[in-house]
Amino acid sequence: MNALDRVRVLDFTTTIAGPHCGRLMADLGAEVIKIESSEGDMMRTRLPLRAGASTSFGQLNAGKKSLVLDLKRPEAVDIVHRLVKTADVVVENFRPGVMARFGLDYAKLQPINPALVYCAISGYGQTGPSADRPAYAPVIHAASGFDLAQIAHQMAPRRPDYCGIFVADVVSGTYAFGAIMAALFQRQATGIGQMIDVSMLESMLSLTLSELQNSQFDVPPAPRPIFGPVETKDGYVNLSVASERTFQNMAAAAGRADWLTDPRFEKYQDRRINWGALMDELEEWSKTLPTAEVQAIFDRHGVPSSPYRTVREAMADPQLAHRHSLAEVHDKGGSFLALNPPFRLSGSRAAAQDFVAGLGEHSAAVLAELGYSADEIAALVRAGVTVAA
Repeated sequence: MNALDRVRVLDFTTTIAGPHCGRLMADLGAEVIKIESSEGDMMRTRLPLRAGASTSFGQLNAGKKSLVLDLKRPEAVDIVHRLVKTADVVVENFRPGVMARFGLDYAKLQPINPALVYCAISGYGQTGPSADRPAYAPVIHAASGFDLAQIAHQMAPRRPDYCGIFVADVVSGTYAFGAIMAALFQRQATGIGQMIDVSMLESMLSLTLSELQNSQFDVPPAPRPIFGPVETKDGYVNLSVASERTFQNMAAAAGRADWLTDPRFEKYQDRRINWGALMDELEEWSKTLPTAEVQAIFDRHGVPSSPYRTVREAMADPQLAHRHSLAEVHDKGGSFLALNPPFRLSGSRAAAQDFVAGLGEHSAAVLAELGYSADEIAALVRAGVTVAA
């Protein structure tokens, strides 16, 4: 048995945040029905593409069924209403107000199914002065202070970085997943569902733990950030010394027992003030050795550290193979590897399912289950209400 067996999810989401949330539920055994327009989720056209199939889309939507509906049509809204009677969860990430215009917001769906858990993911939340603003992850990175907080750790002013990794989407989708699990758990006791309002802005702010507190008080910055690259003879190693034990281990690794009694470094507060000097002395040692040797010495002494790797290099880590972290998934373009959830459950499966649905692949089957005849389905296809692959 899987953790979310017999849970049915209607996934109205597109792009990354909502699809990531829905895929986590599919990975745990939920039946996730992805409801798409006739054009399909925009991620279906994102690279890499093979035979028209996007592995970026597949990574986010493996294991979901695909039902095409034109939500502007009353026939499609009626189909959703019928589906909602059978569903446990609705997830959407439209701008606030869009689902209401379709007649598919929580206020409209809750009377149809009082046990429904309805999750809306948006840039700034469903209400408030910023609720109507359009948002994608890079915008939220800037709005939350995250980008400038990162720059503040780089020791020199510079132009804000370009965004290629959509942290806000993954974090928001994961928070949405957790909130849905909490609501389903509460429903076991009450029999009643609820509305969940996930803000990407607040999700990103949750990552700025120290910055959130330091912004309220006068905390002097360290001359050199504590966590970051240490130069070697042929590259860099990331070093994270966060405890007295790891400081002692680092000193032993570098052959510098004198640091333990040096008044600049002996106590944490003094060490923090003089961190730049400490790292300069460490690099006098590390720059004489290649990265692999520095890392091997750090490993022997239990110093938290790692060479900087590409994603391709990280994917080849034997640790990932040991944990079966990557699943082989199939679509019309062939196969590709998708990352499984980063958690394991001892009593049930938590892994990507091995298929990606084509656009509208399950439309006919879902409609037939709702009681539509073959002739009625054909008529809905001719009218453009749905697409059946």
